[in-house]
Amino acid sequence: MRKLRCVLSSIVLAGFLPGALAQREITADLSHITGPHTKVPLMVVGAGRANEGLRADWQEQLADVQQNIGFRYIRMHGLLCDDMGVYSEDKDGRPMYNFQYIDALYDALLRLKIRPFVEIGFTPSKLASGPETIFWWKGNTTPPKDPVRWAALIRALVAHWRERYGENEIQTWYYEIWNEPDLTGFFHGTLEQYLSLYKTTAEAIKAECPSCRVGGPASAMPFRYEQELVKYCAANHVPIDFVSSHAYGVKQGYLDENGNAGTVLDPSPDAVSGRMQESRELLQHSPLPKLQLHFTEWSSAYTPSDPIHDQYHQASFILDKIKRASPYVDSMSYWTFTDIFEEAGPRFTPFHGGFGLINDQGIHKPSFYAYEYLARLGDEDVSDTDPQSWVTKSGDKQVQALFWDYSPEVPPQGENDQTYYKKGLPARDKGTVHLVLQHLPDGRYARQIYRIGYGMNDAYSDYLALGAPSQLTPAQVRFLKEKDSGAPVMEDLITVTDGSYTADFPMRTNDVYLVVLSRVSE
Repeated sequence: MRKLRCVLSSIVLAGFLPGALAQREITADLSHITGPHTKVPLMVVGAGRANEGLRADWQEQLADVQQNIGFRYIRMHGLLCDDMGVYSEDKDGRPMYNFQYIDALYDALLRLKIRPFVEIGFTPSKLASGPETIFWWKGNTTPPKDPVRWAALIRALVAHWRERYGENEIQTWYYEIWNEPDLTGFFHGTLEQYLSLYKTTAEAIKAECPSCRVGGPASAMPFRYEQELVKYCAANHVPIDFVSSHAYGVKQGYLDENGNAGTVLDPSPDAVSGRMQESRELLQHSPLPKLQLHFTEWSSAYTPSDPIHDQYHQASFILDKIKRASPYVDSMSYWTFTDIFEEAGPRFTPFHGGFGLINDQGIHKPSFYAYEYLARLGDEDVSDTDPQSWVTKSGDKQVQALFWDYSPEVPPQGENDQTYYKKGLPARDKGTVHLVLQHLPDGRYARQIYRIGYGMNDAYSDYLALGAPSQLTPAQVRFLKEKDSGAPVMEDLITVTDGSYTADFPMRTNDVYLVVLSRVSE
């Protein structure tokens, strides 16, 4: 017997012809717990640079993310750049330290219940060995000219954190040394110079906080710098607690400082996840096989100008890659939580292919809801027959079934992501998903069904329908936020009398569903 409070909207059933396409079955046995649910998806999230974190709108968006998703750590560039005012020298050339901006940023993070995944970099200009910089905000990418002064700065900073936050707090943080030193754009030096910088920095951190966790190299390219750093640390007794690297799901387009290069999605099932699996396997056969492995940047594309980041396709991409990769890594830091991101300078349009889960005006993208669904999953995994799904439970009180269709769309010959994903791309019917939850305790349940897909929590398609204005009025922002609010598409009460729950769901390409069954007290 069912008591309906609302019904599926016409959009949910649009274009679906029962029996016209194949049926996919997802069967989960709730009596068979396969283990605790992974903490990998919500471990770390990325942000552009530290100075952006001093903005009120940036902090408001992070508060939104923390309230609805709840990441444990956040990583960003530029902590030691000149715009953070960290290092200078007096008229006699003596070092002067100033941590006020960092304090303001880190105080705000900790208030929002998110800890720093500290990226050490880049070089303050007065310590830099050369003039080379990257991005609109001019991060200096040359090695420090004076390792002794660099080490003193790092020790002073860690000592300051210990005094301000306490050693029990700062030893829970991670300390990652530099960003992508294997790309000349990010490190104007050799592998040997990076290894020397790593040693100096890691030893300085450990001198002030022996239990603080240090690592690197936050590499962009596969394997070489990861392997060389591990071998170097093992051979020279240099501190290292974790290895970090990056992975993006493109087969064309890499470092794109100005956001002008074209990118093309890699449709391989092993894109991103295969890279992470290989890194784990290489680490297991290294001299230090028990090190943690963190991927401190990942997404579909390297560039902050790829419209796939705004499209509904990104939600199923995220879920598919996380499900495949999570057994191999200790974290996957999605790059980034917000479009307030200025590597190529301030952006000029509301939807410009930015990395963020949220656009500049605070509008949630489909990617935001993918992470919100992950945050709603329970703490125990249930035996499940389908690779593009997760069925979990929270004791006997709640069951969650998250399932999706990931159908990568590669731009046709002669196009790239920047032209193909910029336009409206209606989904195609994929048939029906038949969901079966076995050994569900009898009783009454509140059922909620959530959905992402074309026209469903799909702010970019709705933005296109508005004519893709170069600026949004306050009324248009309210419209998009209300239309794509993430509210359930269905809520009702059901009664289970035979120990099972079954339901059919129309599926289109790159659709995502979350079904939540919550036990109701009799």
